[in-house]
Amino acid sequence: MASVVETVQKEVGPLIESHNFDLVDIEFVKEGKSWYLRVYIDKPGGITIEDCAEASDEISEKLDSLDPDPFPEAYFLEVSSPGAERPIKTSDDWHRAVGQYIHISLYAPVDGQKVFEGTLDDYSDASLTLTYMAKTRKISKQFDVKQVGFARFAIKF
Repeated sequence: MASVVETVQKEVGPLIESHNFDLVDIEFVKEGKSWYLRVYIDKPGGITIEDCAEASDEISEKLDSLDPDPFPEAYFLEVSSPGAERPIKTSDDWHRAVGQYIHISLYAPVDGQKVFEGTLDDYSDASLTLTYMAKTRKISKQFDVKQVGFARFAIKF
């Protein structure tokens, strides 16, 4: 049996794509006594409140029409932008991130550190190249993609 997230992704993915939006992530989580279905969408140039409202209406209508109902509990639907520091998860995300300032956390230390922030210079399914500052020196380093535990866009200060 498919999970709620898998079902929602299968059902609303094409709907999101029909608006030329990217389906960034889906969460089905319990917080306190309530369940939340969170759908994160984006598009080049950023998603607007109107985009989220339109997508929310269509997603709600689509999910209400499913039979059998895939949701074990009543839930609140939230459709929003993933934010400026959105996670980088898929291969498409990585390719879009080339040339951008990002944050990566590694599973194990490299050169004594597990966290790096810098500009993603190159990406392939096997490796990525990041240019970052180490004190006053600019360093370009290649990482194996399997070393990366978490990645997100970052804001450079």
